[in-house]
Amino acid sequence: MAEQYIVGVGAVIASLLGFLFLYCNSLIRFRGLSKLKRAASMEFPKGNSVNKTGNSEGVGTTDIIIVGAGVAGAALAYSLGKDGRRVRMIERDLNMPNRIVGELLYPGGYIKLIELGLEDCVDEIDAQQFLGYTLYKDGKETLVSYPLEKFQSHISGRTSHNGRFVQRLRIKAASLHNVTLEQGTVTSLIEDNGIVKGVHYKNKSGQVLTAYAPLTIVCDGCFSNLRRSLCYPKVDIPSYLVGLTLTNCNLPKKNYGAIILGHPSPIILYPVSSTEIRCMVDVPSEKVPSVSNGEMACYLKTQVAPKVLPELYNSFMSAIEKKGNIRIMPAKIMAAAPHLTPGALLIGDALNMRHAITGGGMTVALSDVVILRDLLRPLHDLSDAFTISKYLESFYTLRKPMSSTINILANVLQKVFSASSNPAMENLQHTFLGYLRLGGMFSYGASAMLSGLCPSPLSLAFHFFSIAIYGVGRLLLPFPSPKRLWDGAKFLWVASSILLPYIYSEGIRQMFFPLTVPAYYRTPPENKDKKNFMH
Repeated sequence: MAEQYIVGVGAVIASLLGFLFLYCNSLIRFRGLSKLKRAASMEFPKGNSVNKTGNSEGVGTTDIIIVGAGVAGAALAYSLGKDGRRVRMIERDLNMPNRIVGELLYPGGYIKLIELGLEDCVDEIDAQQFLGYTLYKDGKETLVSYPLEKFQSHISGRTSHNGRFVQRLRIKAASLHNVTLEQGTVTSLIEDNGIVKGVHYKNKSGQVLTAYAPLTIVCDGCFSNLRRSLCYPKVDIPSYLVGLTLTNCNLPKKNYGAIILGHPSPIILYPVSSTEIRCMVDVPSEKVPSVSNGEMACYLKTQVAPKVLPELYNSFMSAIEKKGNIRIMPAKIMAAAPHLTPGALLIGDALNMRHAITGGGMTVALSDVVILRDLLRPLHDLSDAFTISKYLESFYTLRKPMSSTINILANVLQKVFSASSNPAMENLQHTFLGYLRLGGMFSYGASAMLSGLCPSPLSLAFHFFSIAIYGVGRLLLPFPSPKRLWDGAKFLWVASSILLPYIYSEGIRQMFFPLTVPAYYRTPPENKDKKNFMH
C-alpha cells in the first residue's frame, strides 16, 4: 500500500515535469522536422553539379566519395544515388562481414530503412522479427515489449547476421548505374588549403590511386583510421563482448530476446536466424580472460553457465566446446566531437559509438543517413566547400534526438546491468526493474525510447526524474529515518554520477536547447557565388 502511495505521488510529479518536457520536445521536433521536410521536398537537379577544373584522374566524374560500405555507407550510397548523385564508394573488404555486433535493428531503425526504400534488404536473409526483451533477475522476470500497437504488423525490430544484411545493402547500392563500388583501402584524405579534395587509396593489387570529389563522406566504422583528421576522438572501452552462437535450442518467448542480470557478467541472448541464437557476455575490460590459453572457456563454464536459462544450458556448453566459436569484440564508447572540415563529413561509428549491449548502432546510423540525405537534396552545387561545410554543420544538431537518446540509454544501461557487489549499484538495478514492472506510462515510455520510436532527450530526462522519485521513495519506506535518508542521498548520487557525464559528453545545449544552436537554422546555400562564410 505504501509503495503504491509513493508511486502515485511520483506519478503526479513526474507527469507535471513530463508535460513541460514533452511540450518543449514537440516544439523542437516540429521545427527540426519542418526544416528537413522543406529541404527534402526540393527537387534535386539532374545536371552535372561538379566543378570540373583540374586534370587529375576522377575530377568531374564523381559528386560524392563514400569511404566504407557498411550499414551507413551502403545505405547512404543508395539514397544519394537514387537522388541522382554520382557516388563512388570505396570499401576495404567486399567479402561478407563476419561480426558479432550490428545484428539488431530497432523498430525505429526499421522505419528509417523503409524511408530509404531499403526494407527489402532484410528479406531472404532469415532475419527474425524482434518484439522486445525479457529481463531475468533473482528468479523474477520483467517483460519489456516494444510499443507497436499503433503500427502495421510488419513494423517491428529485426535481428539477423550482420554480414548478410550488409551484403544486401551493398548489392542494392551497386545496382544503381551512378553508384560505383570498389574494393580498396583509403590511406589518407587529400587536402589543399584546408579543403578535402578526395582520397588516396590502395586497390586490391596494392596500386596507390587517387579519387576526387567535391564532398567526401567518411563512414569506415569503429576501427576508422581517418577519424583523427575530422574529429577529436576520445574512445573508451569499458568492457568486452564475448560472443557465442547457440544452436538446437529456443528462447523462452518467441521473437523476444533475453537479458540475464547476474554477477559477474550480464548475458544477452537473441535470435540471429531461425536456427541460431546469439549469446553475448559482457565482461569488464580489466577482467577479460584469454581465449588462446583456455581461460575464457573456463570462465564461461564456471562463472557464466550457472546463470544461463536451464533450457539453453546444454547448447551453451556445446557452443563453448565448438572450435573457433568464442569471439571477442571491444565495446567502444565515443561521443561525437567533430570539427568542421570543408569538403568532408564524418558519420556512423567513425563519428560516434555507444556500448553495443543494447544494439542501437544500426538504428542511429540509418537515422543519420535519412537526415544527411534530406540536407543534401536541395544542394545544386557542391563545389563551394566552405559554404557546404557550414550548412552541413546543422547535421550534428539534427541527429541529436535519436543519437543522444540511444547513446545515453546504451551506456547507462550497461553500467546498471553490470551492477557489482556495490549495494548502491545493486539498488539502482532493482529500482530500474521495479520501475519497468509498474507498467503504464512508465514501462511504455521507457520501451518507446529503447525501440527508437521515441528518440527524445527530454523524454529521457523525464524518465530519469521518475525513476529517481520511485527509487528514493522505495528507500524511505515505511518511515524516513536518518539511515534511509542517507541511502536515498547515495542513490541519487550514484544515479547522477552515471547519467550526467554522458549527458555532458553528448552536449547539453544540443540535446535540450537545440533552438539556441546557430547551426540549427542554417538554410541551403542558393548558389556557389555566395560569399565565403569565412570572410
